[in-house]
Amino acid sequence: MRVLVVHEDHVGLSLIRQTLRSAGFEVVATDSGLEAMEILSQGLSHLLVADWEHDGPMSGLSLCKTIRHEEMWGYVYIILITSRNLPRHRVEGLTAGADDFIGKPYDPAELVARVRSGERVLSMDTRNVAIFAMAKLAESRDPETGMHLERVQSYSRLLAQDLAATPQHGPEVTANFIRWVYLTSPLHDIGKVAIPDYVLLKPGRLTDREFSLMKTHTTLGANTIDIALKKFPDAEFLRIAREITSAHHERIDGTGYPRQLRGDEIPLSGRIVAVADVYDALTSRRLYKDAFTHDVAKSMILSGVGTQFDPEVVQAFLRLEDTFQNVRERFTEHPPVIT
Repeated sequence: MRVLVVHEDHVGLSLIRQTLRSAGFEVVATDSGLEAMEILSQGLSHLLVADWEHDGPMSGLSLCKTIRHEEMWGYVYIILITSRNLPRHRVEGLTAGADDFIGKPYDPAELVARVRSGERVLSMDTRNVAIFAMAKLAESRDPETGMHLERVQSYSRLLAQDLAATPQHGPEVTANFIRWVYLTSPLHDIGKVAIPDYVLLKPGRLTDREFSLMKTHTTLGANTIDIALKKFPDAEFLRIAREITSAHHERIDGTGYPRQLRGDEIPLSGRIVAVADVYDALTSRRLYKDAFTHDVAKSMILSGVGTQFDPEVVQAFLRLEDTFQNVRERFTEHPPVIT
């Protein structure tokens, strides 16, 4: 495992490098956040140890935020070394996208243990590839979806990271929660693989019977994941995947499907993906409609606050709308055309 270390103090950098190399890790070290981004953007490392208090052109926290707002070659596991140990500091770090923290002065054995923990998380990349491949298989049946999964995945992570800083959701939105929402949100429509083409690809309005059939994709997807959960009941990512698959069409007012859940009965993961999914559907071209602009989509989402969407998640969307548009531009095949 190649570990990237970013620390402005050359003595501190040398000590961390020596500690990790003695533990058997390959280490790439730099005192520049900008150089670190270049290394990460090339996929040369996926495990970062960075000094939060780094004072260069890009601080440790800024580096963390930039990584989460860019699309990397796979997930980057981030450990921040910091003397900031208050709960509000942890929230700030989690919101920026950190996975783990180690306090100053650090214990070498603890540093190695935390890096090994990150290594175990990253070793699950094979599973992550399988998740995304399964989701892409379902999406491939619809030629109009473009890069829908990549966009929903990015939107969902952004929303979860923002909610981590709120008093209401901070305790629930841990680094693992953010990671699992990001990794499993592409499975939200996996059940559509079982929907007949005459319904899934119909260019016009669905009949009541066809719409009832389309709605079953939520339960079909959840039932598929249930099979895996029975074999691996302790797999947290499967529980989050099931929540998302089952609940992303539920509505806050209880008129959604498949279970007519209301308010907080709807898992937070489902409420997050609901906003991400609808925003992408509105701003994308489909067989039955052209794409809407960001402003039109925003207006439509705002009209559903308290009925279709969780007000707290929509507030997070409003705080992130510029970033949403950047993601949209990065992963787009059909620019918005309706004004």
